[in-house]
Amino acid sequence: MALTGLSAVFLFEMLDNSILNVALPTIGQDLHASTITLQWVTNAYAVVFGGLMLLFGAIADRFGRRRIMLVGLVLLGIASLATAFVFTSGELIAVRVAMGGAAAMTTPGSMALAFRLFEEDSLRVRATTLISTVGLVGLAIGPVVGGFMLAIAPWQALLLVNVPISVLAIVGVRFGIAEDDAEELHRDPVDFLGAVLSTVTIVLALLAPTLFVNKGAASWISWAAIAATVAGAILFFIRESLARYPLLDLKIFARPLVSSGLAYKASSGLAIAGLGYMVTLQLQLDWGWSPGLAAIGMLPQVIVLVAAGPFINPIVHKVGLGRAAWLGTGAVVFGLAIYSLLSSFGYVWVAISLVIVAAGMRVVGVVAAINVFRGLPKNRTSIGAALIDTSSQITTAVGISVVGTVLAVLFNGDIAKANWSTQQVAQFREAVTIAGLSLTAVSAVLVVWAMVCSRGVVNAKESTSDP
Repeated sequence: MALTGLSAVFLFEMLDNSILNVALPTIGQDLHASTITLQWVTNAYAVVFGGLMLLFGAIADRFGRRRIMLVGLVLLGIASLATAFVFTSGELIAVRVAMGGAAAMTTPGSMALAFRLFEEDSLRVRATTLISTVGLVGLAIGPVVGGFMLAIAPWQALLLVNVPISVLAIVGVRFGIAEDDAEELHRDPVDFLGAVLSTVTIVLALLAPTLFVNKGAASWISWAAIAATVAGAILFFIRESLARYPLLDLKIFARPLVSSGLAYKASSGLAIAGLGYMVTLQLQLDWGWSPGLAAIGMLPQVIVLVAAGPFINPIVHKVGLGRAAWLGTGAVVFGLAIYSLLSSFGYVWVAISLVIVAAGMRVVGVVAAINVFRGLPKNRTSIGAALIDTSSQITTAVGISVVGTVLAVLFNGDIAKANWSTQQVAQFREAVTIAGLSLTAVSAVLVVWAMVCSRGVVNAKESTSDP
């Protein structure tokens, strides 16, 4: 029952994102929304979600992970139900903001609670694999389910699907997971100034890449957002260094398993986001594939993501959690390098890169998180989960920003228009190579840094063996 509830939490997040993307054209027509407004329908959720995760992770470590998750799930269900009463784009954005805040209360806790359920690392790997597989299935079937539902029902019905999933999650968590042990929580006062600084900094970090893509590298607004992000980060770290009860204890970064696990997640997030963005543009704009055909072109990645679950535990059992982390991240980086160098020679190289990256994603997505949790005190697991998710959110935005900025510099003309000239095709492919190799280099540096951080840490291969 516990795993059913936690899987439903992750399913909510994945299914919500994929279904909403399918409905955006219909929403735009029904609500007479502009392109920028539609962008905020998705961005409002992501920005609030990313901005509040650290705060709610810290609160959960103080007042109970299960309690905070249940409150968040109730709010998610209510916000999803409110979709039925939406009649304007502004109302829909407000609902998405509420859903982002509620999701920030639930998502980090799902992995933290799954880790708490078991003492054996092998069972933790299996539980985390199961939860992530359920979510990935939702991601894969979301567009299909969404397309079918749009044919027979209004777009509001797509988001109302979240209501029964929320109920399932509430029942599973409420009756399947015991209340938090007081000894695994702490009662330090909440650092509200640190919370404000962290939220503002993360929101700016998520908005800045969007500004670079939309406004271009020549816009002062884009650079002002970057400067504000850096300033916010500096102020946040100064505050956390001086605070008696910091929101985020900076000492946890000195723990090898924590710093290396976060670096692995950041490396894979950077590479995956860049690859996904570039492949989407190449299939539809460079090669002229229809959206449906492009979706089929992405199937190798979807198939591997869903089918690779049963192989993760045997891999970890054979090589250990530490080695599995760098092998998985290394595969992601290698797949991106293949795409960057060879994608212009045909779809077969695109498919190969998608498969390699997907295989690496499935491994690092599980073992990097578990390594972070293993390196944390029991009363800091929620903030650790929030750090993992926040690093993924920010690196995803940065990866897309790098590709968008390089394209803006090298590509002459409107990239969305059909019938590119020979020169524009060459410019696009040059941009893909430069952006891809740049992300490959940065991701590779993060992998090496993570390996150095974790050097000397006992690779607990024995602890992953079956009980």
